[in-house]
Amino acid sequence: MDFGIAAQVYPDDYHFGRSATVVDIHDGPDQLALINIVQQLHASLDPRTVFACFGKVLGQYLPLAGIQAQFAEMQLSWGKRIGVSLKRHLNNEICRSAVLDYRLDAPLTPAQIRVLQTLESMLVQPLLNAIQYQKMSEQAMFDTLTGLGNRNFYGQAIKHAVARASRHQDKLSLIVLDLDNFKQLNDTHGHQFGDAVLRQFGALIKSAIRNTDQAFRIGGDEFVVLVRGELDSATLLCERILSKLAKGSFFYRNRIHTSLGAAEIQAGENQDNLYERADKALYQAKAAGRNCYRLSLQHPVKG
Repeated sequence: MDFGIAAQVYPDDYHFGRSATVVDIHDGPDQLALINIVQQLHASLDPRTVFACFGKVLGQYLPLAGIQAQFAEMQLSWGKRIGVSLKRHLNNEICRSAVLDYRLDAPLTPAQIRVLQTLESMLVQPLLNAIQYQKMSEQAMFDTLTGLGNRNFYGQAIKHAVARASRHQDKLSLIVLDLDNFKQLNDTHGHQFGDAVLRQFGALIKSAIRNTDQAFRIGGDEFVVLVRGELDSATLLCERILSKLAKGSFFYRNRIHTSLGAAEIQAGENQDNLYERADKALYQAKAAGRNCYRLSLQHPVKG
């Protein structure tokens, strides 16, 4: 692993004020302490927790005020953004050109630089493990094409939402929707165009829902939205999606429409019952001519 040190070297007898928490050492932690540090760093698979642990450990041996780091698309921060800046670059296959920006109460001596190198080398692997784990978890839970939750995530989320609604008597609704005549679009314009439609439709749904709602692509052109609220809330969301679709130039130009079905959970229902009723409402919308929505247990409503 290649570490680039961007720091002026100061003599060993350079004196500066230290905080009371800094250990007065020259060679860093002993072997037993190193083992303990490794165990601490490997104790979590959350990148922010590992990074914070690293900052706290460094703060015991060095005059450290804070650290900021940039790992690809992930930014991590611990402590304060004040003091002398010491930037170091980490180059490896997984974490290309990552930058660690240390903020120090005073410049480091050569002995302290060696301590930093030792502890820094111990940080990299557990942090990369945590970053990789987070990426794999996201890939396992999110649809790569639209960025919405995938079928696996939906299965977990709907069970949790139904259980919560049952415990706390919360209102919960479900919208099932798909693109009208999507197979024909794919056959006519090709799969690349179909993927573009799905990406933009996913973005449209994401822009239409509230922060309390969750949207998923569960297969092909089929989407679902978990709505935290009663059927009136789901109705407003259906209308908002149809309105955005009608106003979107890409969708209007290519005559892309959607049909939606919505249902509110009833006492004693499970997630399968709720989905089945919303799905039946969707097929009622299809039968009514598409490009509209229908509500389970409600009078038909034009889109």
